[in-house]
Amino acid sequence: MTEDLENPRRPVPGELTFTSPKGRKPRRHLADMSGAERREAVSALGLPEFRADQVSRHYFARLSDDPASWTDIPAGLRDSLAEALTPPLMTSVRELTTDSGTTRKQLWRLFDGALVESVLMRYPDRVTMCVSSQAGCGMNCPFCATGQAGLTRNLSTAEIVEQVVAGARELARGEVPGGTGRVSNVVFMGMGEPLANYKAVIGAVRRMVDKSPEGLGMSARGITMSTVGLVPRIRELATEGIPVTLAVSLHAPDDELRDTLVPVNTRWKVSEVLDAAWNYTRVTGRRVSIEYALIKDINDQAWRADLLAKRLRGKLVHVNLIPLNPTPGSKWTASRPEDEREFVRRLELGGIAVTVRDTRGREIDGACGQLAAAE
Repeated sequence: MTEDLENPRRPVPGELTFTSPKGRKPRRHLADMSGAERREAVSALGLPEFRADQVSRHYFARLSDDPASWTDIPAGLRDSLAEALTPPLMTSVRELTTDSGTTRKQLWRLFDGALVESVLMRYPDRVTMCVSSQAGCGMNCPFCATGQAGLTRNLSTAEIVEQVVAGARELARGEVPGGTGRVSNVVFMGMGEPLANYKAVIGAVRRMVDKSPEGLGMSARGITMSTVGLVPRIRELATEGIPVTLAVSLHAPDDELRDTLVPVNTRWKVSEVLDAAWNYTRVTGRRVSIEYALIKDINDQAWRADLLAKRLRGKLVHVNLIPLNPTPGSKWTASRPEDEREFVRRLELGGIAVTVRDTRGREIDGACGQLAAAE
């Protein structure tokens, strides 16, 4: 049986590629390549293979996007190596900041005009990058600005990695208040359904965790993969040997409501999604996060908190409640404070670990897809 995982709303023959609606593809970048492939690309230029490792160190370790600073490479070779291995992938359209500059949302334009967003969030003990995996999204969740925009295309591995590297450059250059620093955490909670762009996303994760000069050298435990519940891909993720945190965007404990809030639920029901999550826990030993956007008078009833607790009881799980960040003109809005408190109380009574997410970015169109929609 073949599953159309890339877009559950309509059949697509074969697997979606990174091709834009105009029929073009992003240029191949060293972040798309393994170390061996980079060396092959350099060898094809008639240059020694070790030049590939040098350029990789400049990109991943030194975070340099200026070939003029690559002083360990002869000046006459720098531009040709940059052209072959680090072509420009995206340009900044807008950057909005809040929280005294420690929360920074970027709107990027890709080579074909597609728009994606990333967010850097600096906390006292960590720096988290929220990245996009697709331009738009095909999951059609009605309360999500990105979901209502539809899917434009998948991002390439390098287009995903470049969002992280761009944030890392800002930190390294001291452009984020708090002094120089590094990206410690990455969450795939920006635009798109990561597991619907599985190959590129896994490639990006490998670039993040590979040690220099292969990649950024991050801990897999600092990476969170969010999904609305593409069951076959959750099961595949468990076999990758990369112990990222799995975050399941559940948003309702009952199929009747979840069919509406998360349309992919008509294919894989709540019980199937949770079974795949518990399998991920068994294989990796990692705690699963259940993401639950609290929506006023829609999914915030006390009885739904009780049902959620019943479904999760006894599992290695944590519930992350998210006060909905409303989008302009939307009928969907955050729960009343008293309903949020009661929801938390019911989960805790049921023995479930629960926190309410810090909602940064309301002042800068923080909900995913808002900047792109405005543009």
